[in-house]
Amino acid sequence: MSKPVKMGILGLVLVIPSFLLLFVTVVVPIFVSLKESLTNEEGGYDLSNYKFLFTDKLMRANIVFTLEVTVISVVIVLIVSYVLAAYMRFNKGRLVAWIRNMYMIPMFIPSVIATYGLIQLLGNHGWLSRWVLLLGGGDIPRIIFDIKGIIIAQLWFNIPFTTMLLGSAMSGVPDAVIESAKDVGAGRLRLFVRFILPLTYKTLLVAVTFVFMGVIGSFTAPFLLGPNAPQMLGVSMEQIFGVFQEKQQASALAFFTFMLCSVMGYFYIRSMIKDEGARSA
Repeated sequence: MSKPVKMGILGLVLVIPSFLLLFVTVVVPIFVSLKESLTNEEGGYDLSNYKFLFTDKLMRANIVFTLEVTVISVVIVLIVSYVLAAYMRFNKGRLVAWIRNMYMIPMFIPSVIATYGLIQLLGNHGWLSRWVLLLGGGDIPRIIFDIKGIIIAQLWFNIPFTTMLLGSAMSGVPDAVIESAKDVGAGRLRLFVRFILPLTYKTLLVAVTFVFMGVIGSFTAPFLLGPNAPQMLGVSMEQIFGVFQEKQQASALAFFTFMLCSVMGYFYIRSMIKDEGARSA
């Protein structure tokens, strides 16, 4: 047996366990959920559960609310993280060192503890409200049990990881490129559009994908900080399955959420394939 064949068999043997784990934990549950979502109350198969998602007024509101929270969170996370990453990459000093030492801390705080901390800080009788009253201010707008509370929690959870990703990409931008662009008179805006953004585009797309999937499938923060109605899809799914015992409708909602994430994953994979094709050419 030739060496290339042996290496090919060895590679296949090493890949099979990971493939089987992926198949059992991801592929099989997806098909089970799809089958369950197509099952009606009589035991037959139709689209009645998906019809419920788009005809029920409350479910439509939940879908719109989830997409609204997701889009707003993704946009703000990317803006803040990109600014932080760029500032740490192209500046020096005590403030930069302080940011480097502090911005990762939220990643090491469990989500439940962080969520309850936000409730204590931003609630109607929380620390922020008390300080505002002590300083002579009035009542602050409602933040907890509102869309604003969920978005603030998503920023807390996602900005550190996204900043880390973008910071890694920024570190790969050569100083020589930046200095050369400055020498020929490129301003900050042109420097960003023509050099920094193209060189960090791939990592930016990865960050968008991870943040989108993380926010749209989140449960802890929306459950503890969100309003009773409308709800994000993760909370709504738990209510349908755990409270109303509607397994088929919960499966339809789960598969619909998976399809939303798949759309984002499709654009990411398509972009990667195009880049690889351009390199090969």
